[in-house]
Amino acid sequence: MTQIYIDSWNRGFGHLLGRRNLTADRVERMRIDIEQKSSDWSVAEVDGHVVGFISIGPSRDPIADDLGELESIAVDPPHWRQGIGRALMELALDQLALRWPRTILWTPAGYERGHSFYLATGWQPLGISRADGTEAAFGRPT
Repeated sequence: MTQIYIDSWNRGFGHLLGRRNLTADRVERMRIDIEQKSSDWSVAEVDGHVVGFISIGPSRDPIADDLGELESIAVDPPHWRQGIGRALMELALDQLALRWPRTILWTPAGYERGHSFYLATGWQPLGISRADGTEAAFGRPT
Protein backbone atom coordinates (compact mmCIF):
# COMPACT_ATOMS: atom_id res chain seq x y z
CA MET A 1 0.00 0.00 0.00
CA THR A 2 2.86 2.36 0.64
CA GLN A 3 3.95 2.07 -3.00
CA ILE A 4 0.43 3.01 -4.12
CA TYR A 5 0.50 5.99 -1.76
CA ILE A 6 3.86 7.16 -3.15
CA ASP A 7 2.96 6.62 -6.81
CA SER A 8 -0.41 8.32 -6.40
CA TRP A 9 1.17 11.25 -4.54
CA ASN A 10 3.91 11.75 -7.12
CA ARG A 11 1.64 11.45 -10.15
CA GLY A 12 -1.20 13.49 -8.70
CA PHE A 13 0.41 16.36 -6.87
CA GLY A 14 4.14 15.78 -6.51
CA HIS A 15 4.59 18.92 -8.61
CA LEU A 16 2.72 20.90 -5.93
CA LEU A 17 4.17 19.48 -2.70
CA GLY A 18 7.34 17.74 -3.83
CA ARG A 19 7.92 14.18 -4.90
CA ARG A 20 8.22 11.38 -2.36
CA ASN A 21 10.29 8.22 -2.38
CA LEU A 22 9.52 4.79 -1.05
CA THR A 23 11.62 4.35 2.07
CA ALA A 24 11.70 1.83 4.88
CA ASP A 25 10.61 4.64 7.22
CA ARG A 26 7.49 5.36 5.14
CA VAL A 27 6.60 1.66 5.01
CA GLU A 28 7.02 1.41 8.78
CA ARG A 29 4.92 4.53 9.41
CA MET A 30 2.08 3.15 7.30
CA ARG A 31 2.29 -0.21 9.07
CA ILE A 32 2.04 1.54 12.44
CA ASP A 33 -0.85 3.72 11.25
CA ILE A 34 -2.78 0.64 10.13
CA GLU A 35 -2.03 -1.35 13.28
CA GLN A 36 -2.91 1.48 15.70
CA LYS A 37 -6.55 1.11 14.71
CA SER A 38 -7.29 4.79 15.33
CA SER A 39 -8.45 4.81 11.69
CA ASP A 40 -10.46 2.36 9.62
CA TRP A 41 -8.77 1.16 6.44
CA SER A 42 -10.33 -0.50 3.39
CA VAL A 43 -8.73 -1.62 0.15
CA ALA A 44 -9.82 -2.11 -3.45
CA GLU A 45 -8.53 -5.15 -5.29
CA VAL A 46 -8.32 -6.12 -8.94
CA ASP A 47 -7.45 -9.73 -9.73
CA GLY A 48 -6.31 -10.25 -6.14
CA HIS A 49 -3.96 -7.25 -6.11
CA VAL A 50 -4.51 -4.14 -3.99
CA VAL A 51 -4.94 -1.16 -6.31
CA GLY A 52 -6.28 1.45 -3.91
CA PHE A 53 -7.25 2.24 -0.36
CA ILE A 54 -9.06 4.62 1.95
CA SER A 55 -8.71 5.48 5.61
CA ILE A 56 -11.27 7.27 7.74
CA GLY A 57 -11.41 8.33 11.36
CA PRO A 58 -12.33 11.13 13.68
CA SER A 59 -11.29 14.56 12.48
CA ARG A 60 -7.73 15.42 13.43
CA ASP A 61 -7.92 19.08 12.41
CA PRO A 62 -10.15 20.53 13.70
CA ILE A 63 -10.86 18.10 16.51
CA ALA A 64 -14.62 17.89 16.89
CA ASP A 65 -16.75 15.05 18.23
CA ASP A 66 -19.28 15.33 15.41
CA LEU A 67 -16.74 15.53 12.58
CA GLY A 68 -15.28 12.56 10.73
CA GLU A 69 -12.37 12.74 8.33
CA LEU A 70 -11.51 11.07 5.07
CA GLU A 71 -7.84 10.79 5.98
CA SER A 72 -6.62 9.27 2.75
CA ILE A 73 -7.78 7.93 -0.56
CA ALA A 74 -5.28 6.63 -3.08
CA VAL A 75 -5.50 4.60 -6.27
CA ASP A 76 -2.56 3.18 -8.16
CA PRO A 77 -2.17 5.53 -11.17
CA PRO A 78 -2.48 2.77 -13.82
CA HIS A 79 -5.97 2.16 -12.39
CA TRP A 80 -7.13 5.80 -12.43
CA ARG A 81 -10.36 6.62 -14.28
CA GLN A 82 -11.71 3.08 -13.97
CA GLY A 83 -14.25 3.74 -11.21
CA ILE A 84 -12.04 2.48 -8.37
CA GLY A 85 -11.67 5.88 -6.73
CA ARG A 86 -15.41 6.49 -6.95
CA ALA A 87 -16.15 3.07 -5.42
CA LEU A 88 -13.68 3.74 -2.61
CA MET A 89 -15.24 7.16 -2.03
CA GLU A 90 -18.73 5.65 -1.83
CA LEU A 91 -17.45 3.13 0.72
CA ALA A 92 -15.76 5.89 2.73
CA LEU A 93 -18.91 8.02 2.75
CA ASP A 94 -21.04 5.07 3.84
CA GLN A 95 -18.63 4.29 6.68
CA LEU A 96 -18.35 7.94 7.73
CA ALA A 97 -22.15 8.32 7.78
CA LEU A 98 -22.41 5.52 10.32
CA ARG A 99 -20.37 7.48 12.86
CA TRP A 100 -20.40 11.22 12.13
CA PRO A 101 -22.95 13.75 10.87
CA ARG A 102 -20.29 15.87 9.12
CA THR A 103 -17.04 15.08 7.34
CA ILE A 104 -13.88 16.86 6.28
CA LEU A 105 -10.91 16.08 4.09
CA TRP A 106 -7.67 17.93 3.44
CA THR A 107 -6.10 18.00 0.01
CA PRO A 108 -3.32 19.96 -1.67
CA ALA A 109 -4.38 23.45 -2.65
CA GLY A 110 -4.27 23.78 -6.42
CA TYR A 111 -4.76 20.04 -7.00
CA GLU A 112 -7.32 20.48 -9.77
CA ARG A 113 -7.79 16.77 -10.56
CA GLY A 114 -8.48 15.98 -6.92
CA HIS A 115 -10.70 19.00 -6.41
CA SER A 116 -12.78 18.01 -9.45
CA PHE A 117 -13.14 14.49 -8.08
CA TYR A 118 -14.20 15.74 -4.66
CA LEU A 119 -16.75 18.13 -6.16
CA ALA A 120 -18.14 15.32 -8.36
CA THR A 121 -18.60 13.12 -5.28
CA GLY A 122 -20.51 15.73 -3.28
CA TRP A 123 -17.79 17.53 -1.33
CA GLN A 124 -17.70 21.33 -1.13
CA PRO A 125 -14.74 23.66 -0.50
CA LEU A 126 -14.81 25.01 3.04
CA GLY A 127 -12.69 28.05 2.30
CA ILE A 128 -10.10 27.17 4.94
CA SER A 129 -6.50 26.11 4.59
CA ARG A 130 -3.59 24.91 6.68
CA ALA A 131 0.12 24.19 6.29
CA ASP A 132 0.86 27.74 5.15
CA GLY A 133 -1.91 27.56 2.55
CA THR A 134 -0.65 24.40 0.84
CA GLU A 135 -3.68 22.34 1.94
CA ALA A 136 -7.36 23.10 1.40
CA ALA A 137 -10.37 21.63 3.21
CA PHE A 138 -13.49 20.15 1.67
CA GLY A 139 -16.51 19.12 3.69
CA ARG A 140 -19.93 17.55 3.43
CA PRO A 141 -22.75 16.38 5.61
CA THR A 142 -23.08 12.61 5.73
